[in-house]
Amino acid sequence: MSLTPKDFMGRAIELSVERMRSGKGGPFGAVIVKDGEIIAEGFNQVTSSNDPTAHAEVTAIRAACAKLGRFDLKGYEIYTSCEPCPMCLAAIYWARLDRIVYANDRDQAAGIGFDDEFLYREIPKSIADRSIPTERFMAQEAKVAFDEWAAKADKIRY
Repeated sequence: MSLTPKDFMGRAIELSVERMRSGKGGPFGAVIVKDGEIIAEGFNQVTSSNDPTAHAEVTAIRAACAKLGRFDLKGYEIYTSCEPCPMCLAAIYWARLDRIVYANDRDQAAGIGFDDEFLYREIPKSIADRSIPTERFMAQEAKVAFDEWAAKADKIRY
């Protein structure tokens, strides 16, 4: 039986409510989908795992990649209970998902204390103008790894 977009989003929302109520983390859930089937699920686990990157979208991507044995999710979609934050959006792009469908938006998230607007404003700034001081250090020494990667015949591109 093939599930519908309403089923997918319904499951993402259900995860957000269930896991939030059980104390696993914030009110966010996500599912990875292909061909009318949920391939993997994720939910916010930031506070339960002490991992600031354990957002619903990231945990769903990790679960899908582990299940499928691949790091590329081209051909798959993500349904998420809230508009992805900048980190999750980047993870979705890195995973090469084909489509994002979300329910709550970033303004609603900000209204309950999850304000990502600061990050959206930081990203386009020059490095020198960002709020966390950042400096470049030992660039020449680090370039060795990049040079070797560029010459590596058996590298797996991603």
